[in-house]
This record gives sequence, C-alpha cells and structure tokens, in this order.
Amino acid sequence: MLNRKLRIHAPAIYYFDMVRRCHSIREAARRLNVASSAVNRQILKLEDEMGAALFDRLPGGLRVTAAGEILTRHITLLLQDVERVRAELDGLHGVSTGHVEIATVEGAAVELLPAALKRMREHYPKVTIGVTVQGSRSIPDAVINGQADLGLVFALPRSNEITQLCVGHFRLGALMTPQHPLAGERCVSYGQCCEHGVIQAKSELSVHHLIAPLHKHAAANKPLLHSNSMELARQLARQQLGIAFQTRIGIEADLARGELLHIPLSDQGGIFSDLGVYARKDRDLPVAVQALGHLLGEEIALRERQEAPCAPRIY
Repeated sequence: MLNRKLRIHAPAIYYFDMVRRCHSIREAARRLNVASSAVNRQILKLEDEMGAALFDRLPGGLRVTAAGEILTRHITLLLQDVERVRAELDGLHGVSTGHVEIATVEGAAVELLPAALKRMREHYPKVTIGVTVQGSRSIPDAVINGQADLGLVFALPRSNEITQLCVGHFRLGALMTPQHPLAGERCVSYGQCCEHGVIQAKSELSVHHLIAPLHKHAAANKPLLHSNSMELARQLARQQLGIAFQTRIGIEADLARGELLHIPLSDQGGIFSDLGVYARKDRDLPVAVQALGHLLGEEIALRERQEAPCAPRIY
C-alpha cells in the first residue's frame, strides 16, 4: 500500500492548514509530529512572503485573518487535488482508499444517506467519510470553498461554480396525523391547510422558499410556529400542533408505521423540490468521491420511482 501521507507540496502548506484547524501552533505541531518551532517558523515565512498576517494571535488561540481566509481557499483546493492524486495512485495498486466529506440537508440524513453509506462501506471499506448536516443555503459555499466534496441538497439555485451529478424530483406534501380532519384527502391545497394551522420553515431551509408564494396568496394568518429544523417540524405535526410541509424524504419510517401521512399539495398542479448531489465545477473527483456520488444517485432514483402520483406535473 502506498503511504497515505502523500506530500507533494511545501511543508508550509500542511503546517498552515493544521494550525488553522487547531487554532494553535503547539497542537498543530503535536498532530504533525514536528517541533513547534518548525511550525512557527513556516507560518512566519508564509506571512513574510504574503506581506500580511495570516493569524490573529488571541488569548483563546489563533484565528485566521482576511489574508488567511484567502490562503485557506487556495490551500483547500490544493489539498483536495492531493487527495485525488493519492487515491489514483492507490488505485494502481488495487487499493480503494480515500476520504469524502459530504454536506447534507437534515431530511436526507435520516434514511437516504445512511443507505448510501452502508453500500459505500460494503464496496469501499477503507474509505473514511465525514458528514455535516446544515441548511440548504449554506451547502453551496461549503462545496465551492472545499469544505465538502459533495453537497446533498434540495432546490439548489443554478450556479456557475458547482455541477449537478444527479437529481430526483419529489413532491411537496402536507404532513399530518391520520386523525387530522384533512387526513382523508387525496391532495390538499395550501389554503386548506392554513385553515387548520401551519408550521412554517425558516428561510435557511429550501422548503420556505417553495411555500412562501403560496402563503402570500392564501391570505392566511401568520403561522404560530416557525422552525429551521425539519425534524422538529415533523414532531410538531405528530403532536397535532400544525401542518408541516416537506417531501417524503426523511419521513419514510413514520409513513411506513402509519404514524404520519404525507398528502401532496395540489397548488399549481403540484409543488416539487429537486434533491440533487453537487460537486465543485471543473474539479477532477477522486475515485471515492465519484463512487459515493454514484451511490447517492441510485438511492435518489429509487425513492423517486416510489413517488405516488396525485396530479399531472406542470412544466
């Protein structure tokens, strides 16, 4: 097996990255297994070459400056390319290794992502994976800035800096208990739901922007409950504190047990949210990243085929 600690750039690159992560020269040196003086010397050399301080020296530790942020973006992309090269070299020796960082929305982390990760472990047991759950609006920046290799996110606006690897179309529906007065409906309008009280998603969630136009034209009362957590909205719906809105992604177990119903919205012939997998544009993806992206695509396609029709989709 090849050495996982492939080094094809100057030590200062790795030293800066570790100090940034640890907020401490001493801790960075410990993790790198080098002397603190060596790390400090490389940081000072970088600062001299750039003509600007890269870290603010604070009582609580080191914090990157504006110049440090610029260097961070550059170094992150460099290290991603190093990981790709290392994975390709390992591949020549029949070794499937690597690391994948994925930023995902909450709903996809309940069943869809775990299913893909299980299959990933079966095929690539030596690949390590990091997962960060965050709002839809912050995921593109994580992918663009190199904090994540892949983004798993709903309703992502088009961008020249990211590319879509795969996508599935999922109907937005009203989430309620089987005991709810609207439970017998095949489809419901947003106006109908407002008559019984609704739970509004906050603006950092993509569903907020899909529902906002409907709420504006429904002449509805202001929602009594707002949440930036789809999990909390689901629990509030189970307690019959209002109707929540989301796709079937993330509530599969509740639906299977019959504890919640997902009744499609009929407004505009159906409201759809696209769940896609995204990567930074023009980046050569390492084998492990490609593999996980492919498995996520298969899981998305499987769930898209399970969507129940309500009304014709309007294009």
